Amino acid sequence: MPRVSQCLALLAVMSTTGVQAANQEIRALFQPDPSQPSKNLFVNQTPNSGYCASYPVQCANANMFSIQLPVRFDSNRAIVPGDDLSLRVPVAWRRLTVTNTDTQETEDVEVRITGIGSRYILSNTVEELTGVVHPSGHDVLWTSRAGWLYAPAPCLGTGVAGYTATLYHFFWRMPVEAACTKTAAFGIPSMYFQGIDIAYELKTPNPLSMSSGLYTGSITYTLGSSGDFQMGSMMDADDDSLTLDFVLDVQHTLKVEIPPGGNKVVLEPEGGWQGWLEHGRRPTRLYRDQLFHISASSKFTMKIECEHDMGFGNGCGITDRETGYVGAVNVSVSLPNGLTDSTGQPVRRMPLRLTPSSPFQPGIYVDRKPGTLHFEVDQRDVNWLIDNARDKPYKGNITVIWDSEVG
Repeated sequence: MPRVSQCLALLAVMSTTGVQAANQEIRALFQPDPSQPSKNLFVNQTPNSGYCASYPVQCANANMFSIQLPVRFDSNRAIVPGDDLSLRVPVAWRRLTVTNTDTQETEDVEVRITGIGSRYILSNTVEELTGVVHPSGHDVLWTSRAGWLYAPAPCLGTGVAGYTATLYHFFWRMPVEAACTKTAAFGIPSMYFQGIDIAYELKTPNPLSMSSGLYTGSITYTLGSSGDFQMGSMMDADDDSLTLDFVLDVQHTLKVEIPPGGNKVVLEPEGGWQGWLEHGRRPTRLYRDQLFHISASSKFTMKIECEHDMGFGNGCGITDRETGYVGAVNVSVSLPNGLTDSTGQPVRRMPLRLTPSSPFQPGIYVDRKPGTLHFEVDQRDVNWLIDNARDKPYKGNITVIWDSEVG
């Protein structure tokens, strides 16, 4: 029976480390989907927190998710009328390297921040600051006479906000890397932003070209009035930096099924032995094509192992155990569409050796598609076997190995 080395999954995870730094874990997972064999994307596994946890319908409609960062920004002085609170985040794509913890293979990941939100909390009620009760007091607190539900250009609002007399929960989408500014219309003795909610996008590598396992990596941003994340020139962060720790979890499939009885291969001439037995016509070859079904989402190699090694490093034999006469058996494989060789060509009757083949590569997830193992004794060895037959069968075990542990 063939032996198959089973490949398991990918996922991107963020760990928490650091001194005077905030950390956030981000996870992404790839598992092949038989119903969508062409889908080769990682799926976000990081639970929603912050804004999208509070307003899941709005986020679902915008195809957006958010995470809340354990960061606080406090005003370092009183805010006076005319002061700007300018919010800015790293919208441009940034690249990081993730490394397979077992194989040390590396891949590039890109990340960008696409939105920011928070809860601003005031030292006084909006009625005390403006003379107007909430929610209208939050609107008149700023010169645009509109609360933070309405994002200033170039930012975009999300249509829903939450508030109390001293708190306002907002979220802005940021399509470009530029400051989005609100200007105070009244004085505010002090205020702070409690937690930062961010939305982000990832560009991940093609998981079909990656080995199974966990790929980890991190990227660090600066926080504060001149940092990557800014909440206003007078707003100081309680951490100097923010580190996002990623783990991409790749969980591949490699499964081979041989039909019942397919492990016993009988080599015969085309049309059977009648031509030889009745008319003395020597067969030109002995062969058998053995069907198998394969499911594969990652690279794999194939090789053979022999009970009777022919001694040339590449072939197996079948032998008459009484006389010791041996004939060579050539083994090759044809793989289904969607699986190619290392040069991108279809695999048709590719010889298998005692050493591993070059990796076969799926272009899509191949789910239980038929392939063929070809076993053949060529004419020279057929003549040898017939001439030395003693009414005893020639036998030998050949093991075919599909191996996803590609180095």
